[in-house]
Amino acid sequence: MKRILLVLVLICAGTAVFAQANGGDEAAIRAAMAAQAADWNRADISAFMQTYEDSPQTTFIGATVRKGYGPILERYSKAYTSAAQMGTLTYTNLDVRLLPGSCGQVEYAVVTGNFHLERTAKGEAKKDDGIFSLVWHKGPQGWKILLDHTS
Repeated sequence: MKRILLVLVLICAGTAVFAQANGGDEAAIRAAMAAQAADWNRADISAFMQTYEDSPQTTFIGATVRKGYGPILERYSKAYTSAAQMGTLTYTNLDVRLLPGSCGQVEYAVVTGNFHLERTAKGEAKKDDGIFSLVWHKGPQGWKILLDHTS
């Protein structure tokens, strides 16, 4: 009986540690998105892009599909050529879903939400409001976006 109680206590303790770690993961993703919006609002596209994984496999899906960190950065730089065109970015209705792997460790997350741009000028990018889904991966550099589908 004591052995069963000990096993139950260890399982509960492990579950509490797992929940606490996951709360940290969600907080880290939310903090990265807040920093990303702040970078955008300073018209700093290079800093904004630091939340994306610097990989040829990183993908942005909008009106077209772009693969690779460089082409995504180029797209943002071409579509938003001034602070007036970038405006002020806000995110709302954020939903962070952490995805544990087979051994219980969270390595991926899906984030959905809405974006809004308050701005005085428009360049190539005409859309001021939309929805997005992001696939994040937790790696050596922390949480990074692997796939961004914005419409």
